[in-house]
Amino acid sequence: MPLHRFLAGWLLVLAALPATAQDLPAAVEAALARARLPRDAITLLVADADGKSPPRLAHRIAVPVNPASIAKLATTFAGLELLGPAYTWPTPVYVEGVVRDGTLNGNLYIKGQGDPKLVAERLWLLLRRVQGLGIRSVSGDIVLDRSAFETVAQDPGAFDGEPLRPYNAAPDALLLNFKALVMTFTPQGGQAQVHLEPPLAGVQFPASVALTAGECNDWRGGLKADFSDPARVRFAGGYPAACGERTWPVAYADPRSYAARAIGGLWQQMGGNVAGQVREGRVPVGLAPAFEMQSPALAEVIRDINKFSNNVMAQQLFLTLSLQQKGVGTLEGSREAMRQWWRERIGPADLPVWVNGSGLSRDERTTAQQLARLLQLAWASPSMPEFIASLPVAGVDGTLRRSRGSAGLAHLKTGSLRDVNGVAGYVHAASGKRYVLVAICNHPQAHLARPAIEALIEWAARDL
Repeated sequence: MPLHRFLAGWLLVLAALPATAQDLPAAVEAALARARLPRDAITLLVADADGKSPPRLAHRIAVPVNPASIAKLATTFAGLELLGPAYTWPTPVYVEGVVRDGTLNGNLYIKGQGDPKLVAERLWLLLRRVQGLGIRSVSGDIVLDRSAFETVAQDPGAFDGEPLRPYNAAPDALLLNFKALVMTFTPQGGQAQVHLEPPLAGVQFPASVALTAGECNDWRGGLKADFSDPARVRFAGGYPAACGERTWPVAYADPRSYAARAIGGLWQQMGGNVAGQVREGRVPVGLAPAFEMQSPALAEVIRDINKFSNNVMAQQLFLTLSLQQKGVGTLEGSREAMRQWWRERIGPADLPVWVNGSGLSRDERTTAQQLARLLQLAWASPSMPEFIASLPVAGVDGTLRRSRGSAGLAHLKTGSLRDVNGVAGYVHAASGKRYVLVAICNHPQAHLARPAIEALIEWAARDL
């Protein structure tokens, strides 16, 4: 066994030792009392990042809890170790046939390989590269190959009754722009101009809506938007002039047809033509790619995943683990890849329960002790700088930008669902020490635990 792995394992064993019975910090106890939350609703752990001493605080650290988006810590760190921080996702493009006088006499194929950040501007660059091959018209079809991932059946409204929220988008081997419409409303004259990005083939939407007086409060509700018909967006209300320019990202009502509509609409907007249709299919065996569009590096991608808690990007990374090992991305294959990695790096004694890699699940389970082991392993890892840089900074950015106190002193992943609220990560203390901190509340009123969690972060930071 390599020396660094032995030492890391020894430090984790030390950090996992149970702490002696102790009271919670007074400020934490007081915050829980004000919120009327029982002590057994929350699990808390504060320990040295290097694992050289027993935990400063350990409360219910072996109790499995739902971590919500804190689960992304395991997905992103496993990704760094198994794929490497410089890993990129290719999206190969294939040309079948001869190009003559600007026309491809055959089919154009685009094969998704799980790129989590193939957003509208990068899709535009991909199609510009197609035009760089001299192709302005396709006499056959534009064929989209999504076979790299299993189809993950998902009702976007099943989880929380919010089918139009982009965070409910399902993973896809050819994930384009998170399957979202981004509408921009710009007051001009007596109306608000409406711009849709990306343009979607076959989808009608109003070019403008009426301006209304009054304050900019629930401006989205005031639009009285109707997205029930995937082929037509309607607004029965108006847009407050006081809002200025605003954007509204919305999950597309028919996510399965999104990629075909987005590529067809953007290709047409760029002056391209297709005689056939944009459809799903497979790349013919033996056909070599004309070029590949590369994603940003994994080290950059995990910043979006962790700082902004992007669920579908986390699921794309999760499925990529089994895609790389088995040739196709499946949920069960990625769960097994995570279990195998955990056994080798942390130990076989107990394993978290992974569902889809994002924490957008009611069945995900982990303990504070397991999370601390993960964080201590990451602290001793060569990928530590990339991993910590991906976490929100308290009071500065990401999902912690509005956090009170300890500004700049903590890098923490947040997690929240109905009945779940918590954080896990690192705190830089006044003594110069770095602590791992885990605080997760599972309770019907879990959102009320936020002051207690903030108090714990302050307590950990002021260790002198």
